[in-house]
This record gives sequence, C-alpha cells and structure tokens, in this order.
Amino acid sequence: MLIAEETLVQQLKQSHSRSKAFEILVNTYKERLYWHIRRLVLNHDDADDVLQNTFIKVFRNIDGFKGDSKLYSWMYRIATNEALTFLKTKSKKLGLENEALQTRMVANLQADVYFDGDEIQLKLQKAIALLPEKQRLVFNMKYFEEMKYEDISEILETSVGALKASYHLAAKKIESFLVGN
Repeated sequence: MLIAEETLVQQLKQSHSRSKAFEILVNTYKERLYWHIRRLVLNHDDADDVLQNTFIKVFRNIDGFKGDSKLYSWMYRIATNEALTFLKTKSKKLGLENEALQTRMVANLQADVYFDGDEIQLKLQKAIALLPEKQRLVFNMKYFEEMKYEDISEILETSVGALKASYHLAAKKIESFLVGN
C-alpha cells in the first residue's frame, strides 16, 4: 500500500493511527535503511541492531518532525547518525582507531554468512573502509544507492559542491587502491 508522505506523517502523529502508520513506515523503508546502515557497519547483526535503534528513535521523535525535509531524508539522517555512533562506541570498546576498526570489519566480511560478494567486492569494501568517514558516507550514498547530490545534501547537511568534491576524491582513492592491489 502506497501512502502519501504527508498523510503518513499525520497518521504517525495521531495516537489512534500511530501503530498502523508505523507498521507502514517500517515496511516501506526498512530494506533501504538496512542496506544504508549495512554499508556503514558491514555486519548483518550489527546492521539489524542499528536499524532497530533507528526505528525506535523515529517512533519516539516523530512529533518533533517539522516537515522541513522529506520524511525519508530525516530517517536517513537518524540512521546515519545511529550507525556512526555505533561505530564510535564499538571502536572505543575494542580500543581501536576508527580506521583500524574499519579494516578489521572488512576482514571479518569473509566470515559473514550474509556477505555474498566475490573477491572484487571484498577489494572494493577494503578500499571504501580506508576512506575518511565523510567520503565513505558520500561514496556509499552516491555509488551504491544512486542518490542525487541534492538528497545527500539534505541528509548530511552539506553543500552539493562539497559533496561532489568528496565523491570525486573518494572515487580517485578507491581507483588507486584497486589498481595498486
């Protein structure tokens, strides 16, 4: 069932329709948000946990949603922040720098039963893991999710020009990594 975003938001904000509207929201966006989170945390179980936390935050904070951005952009921002917070917490627990954690997570991908990529996919993930956080985010959103710069700009609250530069730098770094290895 497809429902207009404004209608869904109204239903989410009303107690008598909140439960059904939230079910529609989850069913509509869970797969896209899962894959966005998964590309950041790389592990299926971690992605599921972060996705659940994302929907809990959306549910708790929907009354504060002003409609200044698209609902999906707002949820995407929450998912991104939850994933980055998860990664920071995980790196602190393990006593690792963010880059070391990324490298370790990529190494663990081969053992992940939910990862069905081949050697090339693994190399690509290794290259992406070496990128600075912002470039990694922009690259994933643009390359894998084929998002428009305007939408990424709304989510990351960064100018389109800065995003284009980040994507270009990320692509160059990935290319040189793949050529060199």
